[in-house]
Amino acid sequence: MDRSDIKIGVHHVHVNGTLYPAKTKSRKQCWEVKPSHMAQNTLNPIRAIVDGMKLTPNPDKPMIALSIGDPTVFGNLPTDEAVLQAMKDAIDSHKFNGYAPSVGYLQSRQAVANFYSCPEAPLGPEDVILTSGCSQAIDLAISVLCNPGDNILVPCPGFSLYKTLAVSMGIQVKLYNLLPEKSWDVDLQHLESLIDEKTSCIIVTNPSNPCGSVFTKEHIQKILKVASRHCVPILADEIYSDMVFPGCSSPSVASLSSDVPILACGGLAKRWLVPGWRLGWIMIHDRNDIFGSEIRQGLVKLSQRILGACTIVQGALESILNNTPQSFYSRTISFLKSNSEICFNKLSTVPGLNPVMPSGAMYLMVGIGMEHFPDFKNDVDFTERLVTEQSVFAFEYPNYFRIVVTVPEEQMVEACGRIREFCLTHYRPRSRDSNDLDQ
Repeated sequence: MDRSDIKIGVHHVHVNGTLYPAKTKSRKQCWEVKPSHMAQNTLNPIRAIVDGMKLTPNPDKPMIALSIGDPTVFGNLPTDEAVLQAMKDAIDSHKFNGYAPSVGYLQSRQAVANFYSCPEAPLGPEDVILTSGCSQAIDLAISVLCNPGDNILVPCPGFSLYKTLAVSMGIQVKLYNLLPEKSWDVDLQHLESLIDEKTSCIIVTNPSNPCGSVFTKEHIQKILKVASRHCVPILADEIYSDMVFPGCSSPSVASLSSDVPILACGGLAKRWLVPGWRLGWIMIHDRNDIFGSEIRQGLVKLSQRILGACTIVQGALESILNNTPQSFYSRTISFLKSNSEICFNKLSTVPGLNPVMPSGAMYLMVGIGMEHFPDFKNDVDFTERLVTEQSVFAFEYPNYFRIVVTVPEEQMVEACGRIREFCLTHYRPRSRDSNDLDQ
């Protein structure tokens, strides 16, 4: 071996009789495996609290969980037989056992386009991307619109996953207020004040999780005007689309937009009562060709990371959308409205609580007058004690807690009774102010 080959930091290895130079290992010779920055920056606050909550319910009272947005938990809201039959037929066909295109089967995307297309917001199959649940649809939409250092505008109260996804990608979350005194309408002035040159999109959730509110046509148009003035696209989370109580309407954001481009996210989970089937979609509404080919191509590339939604459910999708009877939807809505009214009426008479009657979705928000409950440090403490004393778990937001109204009626009545008992135990009237004391 020529001495010129001997260099600092280089040694030689034999491979199949041939000598190759190789760099000396520079790693420390000890194990040190750390999670990525994305993993460290990922936090789902709901799951963190629920999974980490080490509370012991009252052993004398069966647990009633009013916190989980899964309509299947109690078994009282099964999906329709037509939905199940569509899945059975898809399995028996043996046509959907392989890989589908990453954006979904063309026929399945066409079915979504046909189902949601309207004259004001027409859709073709090229405007639809199928995803593994609505959560992946939201993930792809944020990913394609935002870079690290950008910001997105998120409703408050709002679905916690938006922040979970954004922060893990290095995207700032700015919270815009919803107004409980106006049935959770957007504080439009506050929303507009948050927009800057780094704002990549506005997330609009309608009907709302966690509020159960439904925006009017006029209110959606006002939101669109804000987006239009500042040229900011909208990510419309419409997983609860058409889950509105009688007397309300729920027009899609896209159907009211004349110039704002919109990525609308939806799925089977809620309306068809099958959240575990993991079938969602993004509908691309590209007003005035603002997204152009690049956003579409970006969504296709991002979808290739996961290779799409479950193919069996895709195979059943056309039949699910076309053959589910209207009576199934109506029964679900009727139940949710009835349970909401029971909950609202019973909690409206509880001292210290201020429920807000919903107009759709599966939730009801209850305000807590924390000044009347000095036994508790905050709403989290209030909620945790509700579990330990009454075996009722209702997830909390600042000075509010959310109730899921999908539980059987008798359990809803029982839960409201326990909440009343709990509040009466801990309620303290507000002390008179100084003016009263001087009189």
